[in-house]
Amino acid sequence: MTNITPQRFLPLDVFRGLTVCFMIIVNTPGWDTSYDMLNHAQWHGCTPTDMVFPSFLFAVGNAMSFSMRKFQQLDDKTVLSKIFRRTILIFLLGFLMYWLPFVRHTPAGLEFIPLSDTRILGVLQRIALCYCFASLLIHYLPKKAVWAVSAVLLLGYWAIMYTFGDPADRYSLTGNAAILFDKFVMGDSHLYHGEGIAFDPEGLLSTFPAIVNVIAGYYTGLFVQEYGKTGKGLGKLVQAGGFLIVLAVLWDAQFPINKKLWTSSYVLFTVGIDLLLLSLLIYIIDFRKLEGWTGFFTVFGKNPLFLYLLSEVVVIFLYFFQIGGVSVYKAINAGIFQQIAPGKPGSLLFALVFMLFCWSVGKILDKKRIYVRV
Repeated sequence: MTNITPQRFLPLDVFRGLTVCFMIIVNTPGWDTSYDMLNHAQWHGCTPTDMVFPSFLFAVGNAMSFSMRKFQQLDDKTVLSKIFRRTILIFLLGFLMYWLPFVRHTPAGLEFIPLSDTRILGVLQRIALCYCFASLLIHYLPKKAVWAVSAVLLLGYWAIMYTFGDPADRYSLTGNAAILFDKFVMGDSHLYHGEGIAFDPEGLLSTFPAIVNVIAGYYTGLFVQEYGKTGKGLGKLVQAGGFLIVLAVLWDAQFPINKKLWTSSYVLFTVGIDLLLLSLLIYIIDFRKLEGWTGFFTVFGKNPLFLYLLSEVVVIFLYFFQIGGVSVYKAINAGIFQQIAPGKPGSLLFALVFMLFCWSVGKILDKKRIYVRV
């Protein structure tokens, strides 16, 4: 934790803030139903909600474009120590978060959750792994080599999914190569079961293409710092974004855009959208000088990982504690928000209120100039 304000670039801060803000909203629906745009695509396709996680990885890369500058003045041992320390810390935070509160309700009472039933991977774990590999590639390889490795990651992932997936349906929930690989390495009990079977959308194999989202964010951050405030630079960002979206849509015919498989076409599509969104923010903030609205989002942008972790931990305990056999989370929504606005509106209302709670914590930290770093 530090109270030293780091160097910042306002559009990038707002981009991070928007991402975290929307992430909290989509992760905490108050009821069983919510608006379509706040749900993930059932399988193939991409909704606004499917943009959240890759945009967070893109923002991690943006932040690295500032933080990795000091690596050039450090020896290899120090650099590796910093990279691996941050990787391990973020990974462990994610692992412990999914294990919380370490006990579960059973008909016989509380039961300790054994290590054998814990989910190994997840959102923070993927962030940690992508940060680690992207940092190592960027620090030790020249830029052209990093892009070459990125191409290998995307094309290689496609080749693996095509070659080792079920020939009848290579990109289905049960027939894809990623689920086979993850089950072989980690076993069913360590995977996510939210799809009704043991399948982890943040699995090991699908983490490799996700590294490219961080790499793209890093080089975009460097470009924006140098050329982002020029018309020519803004034009190049828009062109690059449009090109990647077109390329992704064409690739979709052979390798469908799919968040849960984190397909290579999905990587290109989400990076393209992020480039266009960042271009729009730069135009509004730096070209039109409309900055009055940005303060709300920079609160999230200055403490992104901490506020995301806070939102998840609070929800975990709201689900754990019960009132009359019903979780506090459900009780609050049924007794308050569903009474005010039944169905989808009440679900969204709770998500907005919860997001504002997290924002208020971030605002207090910002006023005290406290920025939590891991």
